[in-house]
Amino acid sequence: MEATKNIVWHAATIRKDDRHRMNGHKSAILWYTGLSGAGKSTLANKVEEKLFERGIHTYVLDGDNIRHGLNKGLGFTAEDRKENIRRIGEVAKLFVDAGAFVSTAFISPYREDRDMVRTLVPEGEFIEIYVQAPLEVCEQRDPKGLYKKARAGEIKHFTGIDDPYEEPENAELIIRTGEKTLEECAAEVMDYLERNDYIETED
Repeated sequence: MEATKNIVWHAATIRKDDRHRMNGHKSAILWYTGLSGAGKSTLANKVEEKLFERGIHTYVLDGDNIRHGLNKGLGFTAEDRKENIRRIGEVAKLFVDAGAFVSTAFISPYREDRDMVRTLVPEGEFIEIYVQAPLEVCEQRDPKGLYKKARAGEIKHFTGIDDPYEEPENAELIIRTGEKTLEECAAEVMDYLERNDYIETED
C-alpha cells in the first residue's frame, strides 16, 4: 500500500474520442463467454475477420493464448479464475481506450467476475455475448479432448463438470452456436454492432 501513495495517474494528451474520430468508429469490449467447446474463439475470430475487412481496428484476446504469457502460472481455482479475468479486463480496457474493438474469448464462468469487468468501462462499451451451446453438444465437439480428461478425473475444476458455469442474466447477445452456422452467428454480432451505431452499416 505504501508504494501506491507515490503513483499518480498521468492524463494523456490524445483521448479516446480523438481516436474514435480518426478511426471512424467507436470502440468496445466484445466479451464472449460460454462453456469450453461452445465456439467462443471460433466466433470471435470470424467476427474479427469481418471487422478487419471493413477497416475497423480490432484484436482478439484468447483465453488459452493469454495463459501462455500474461496469465501464465494461474490455475483454475475460483481465486485464479477471478485474477485471470481481472487482468484481462484491465488489458481490454486499454484496448478500448486505444480506440479498438477487443474481443475476449474466455469461459469466464462467474457472473460476479464478468460484471466486474463491465464496471471498468463506460456504459455501452462492454458487450456481453453469451455463446450458448448445450453441455452435451460441447462434449460431443470436445475439440481439445478436455471433457474426456475431466470425466476421467484427469482435470480438476473443469467448468460444466465439477465446477459451475453461471449463465449471463442480461447479456447483450445470446448466440446459439449449437443451432446455427458460423456465418449466421457472426452475422448476428455484426448486425448488433450496426444497429447500435458502433460501426457504420455496410452498403
